[in-house]
Amino acid sequence: MQERSMKWFVLLGLVSISECIVKIPLRRVKTMRKTLSEKNMLNNFPKEHAYRLSQISFRGSNLTIHPLRNTKDLVYLGNITIGTPPQEFQVVFDTGSSDLWVPSNFCAIEACSLHTRFRHLQSSTFRPTNRTFSITYGCGTVKGIVVHDTVRIGDLVSTDQPFGLSTAEYVSRRTPFDGVLGLNYPSISSSGAIPIFDKLKNEGAISEPVFAFYLSKDGQEGSVVMFGGVDHRYYKGELNWVPLIPEGNWMVHMDRISIERNVIACSAGCKAVVDTGAAFIEGPKSQVDNMQKFIGARPRGSKYYVPCSAVNTLPSIIFTINSINYTVPGRAYILKNPRGRCYTTFKENQWSPSTEIWILGDVFLRLYFSVFDRGHDRIGLARAV
Repeated sequence: MQERSMKWFVLLGLVSISECIVKIPLRRVKTMRKTLSEKNMLNNFPKEHAYRLSQISFRGSNLTIHPLRNTKDLVYLGNITIGTPPQEFQVVFDTGSSDLWVPSNFCAIEACSLHTRFRHLQSSTFRPTNRTFSITYGCGTVKGIVVHDTVRIGDLVSTDQPFGLSTAEYVSRRTPFDGVLGLNYPSISSSGAIPIFDKLKNEGAISEPVFAFYLSKDGQEGSVVMFGGVDHRYYKGELNWVPLIPEGNWMVHMDRISIERNVIACSAGCKAVVDTGAAFIEGPKSQVDNMQKFIGARPRGSKYYVPCSAVNTLPSIIFTINSINYTVPGRAYILKNPRGRCYTTFKENQWSPSTEIWILGDVFLRLYFSVFDRGHDRIGLARAV
């Protein structure tokens, strides 16, 4: 069973960061400390951001809230620093993969030259190894070497952290991020390096083994990833907990997908990956085509379109997980392109394992606050504020 699930996740690696080919301008994200300092909020921030995690007691734990930038509802980027003195990078915090990598100044490919590259000779804490890595995403392949250095996520510091330096990036040169910070389990690491979350957890930098995401809507600011606890003000009601199947990756059982009481997909139950590195909701081609047909979307090129005037009348799609219905209304699963045309955010997978698997990406996660609990191998979902 474990071997079979690993084969699925090798395939899932092909669709992580699924929208990294989108052409959007690069924007730097201020650190949380700088933003709060400019607004004279730094001194009051800790006491004003207490947290409460339903059904789990995290008293005494330290909560780190790190800002993310919402870029056109397609990708969420956060800043990290690497090295001594620190060099800043914009990365995707990705629950669909486990590796951290950024471009190296060894990389002469244009895709690297258009992003911030790590200058290892300028870091006094840099340590090389003779190991290599290769990771395949939906937009291409990244190859490079595994090295060690100090990595910081806000106030969280991981010394001698192993990570990847890309020496070749066979991806679109217009990707809006410098690199990727994987938050999945160590068992699916392509480089074999311990993920940064695991290292921080093992060293006691994170008092509780959990992290959570709040993703803003309509390009607005306010998106965050939080480590070591949960700020309850980001969600409504109680968290609904879903066990992982199998343990070792962020995959859960989904009961069905329905529209207007009609089951349109996942009729016999299926698997779903909760993936912050995927922009859309992805599934098998036949099931996605059925969904597009049901809502009246018409194909044009690689996307399916609907009249923008019809968005508010489109039916809601219900994803039933662990007997709880998670509703995604039409206005949430439709985006508008630069030409003002409205397209659906349902996408077919580029792989076909024997078991039906869906990817619940940012379209879903904008509506539902998500908690990733490594201590209990489960995911918590609640309506986002």
